[in-house]
Amino acid sequence: MSIHQQATIPADPQRVYQVLADAEALSALSGKNGKVARTEGEEFVAFDGSVTGRQIELVPGVRIVQAWRFPQWAPGEHSLVTFTFTAVDGGTRLTIDQHGEPNNWHDHLAANWPTFYLTPLTEHFAA
Repeated sequence: MSIHQQATIPADPQRVYQVLADAEALSALSGKNGKVARTEGEEFVAFDGSVTGRQIELVPGVRIVQAWRFPQWAPGEHSLVTFTFTAVDGGTRLTIDQHGEPNNWHDHLAANWPTFYLTPLTEHFAA
């Protein structure tokens, strides 16, 4: 299964990238804790451990690719999440693509990208 979502975030691509590349900063938007991973191959933890993963590709201001998992998933089960940043009038078009999520998690994940990512990022940079 796959998820595709996008929103315009009122900040330049580099600034949006910096928050999303830093699980600690991203988690802080929700009032939760995280563990940062700033290099490819490094493991991260976000949202008080609700999401763990590994940085696969980090291209500043352009793209982040991460292997994701939730503690409830079967051992070794991951999905691939790609964040793409495109400069547009009014800021950055943030595109989120997630592939390989378990079928029974698809609706939950699709419903919560706005809650935990798109809306908080928009509000953070609009402030």
